[in-house]
Amino acid sequence: MKDLLNRKIIIISPLITEKNTNLQESQNQYAFEVSKNANKIEIKKAVEKKFKVRVVDVKTSIRKGKSKTQFTKRGRFHGYRADRKKALVTLHKEDKIDFLGTAE
Repeated sequence: MKDLLNRKIIIISPLITEKNTNLQESQNQYAFEVSKNANKIEIKKAVEKKFKVRVVDVKTSIRKGKSKTQFTKRGRFHGYRADRKKALVTLHKEDKIDFLGTAE
């Protein structure tokens, strides 16, 4: 029961962009959107457990949310997008992660 209370979602989703795909092919680095309060050790353990790979390095960055304005008939509304934390995970040179299920 105590384990269920302490469990939290660390990896939210993989970030698949053209830049990240080039990093995967050339430097064996994968990008993930992670929980904002997760640290590098938790991210490393979560990736190793979920994908069964060996993690060499983890780099994190927090991307600030943008200010947004919406014009409607009722007037102008201001808001912000949420801040997001991104993790760049470097894997051992023999390991790969297949997100799309196209294993060779």
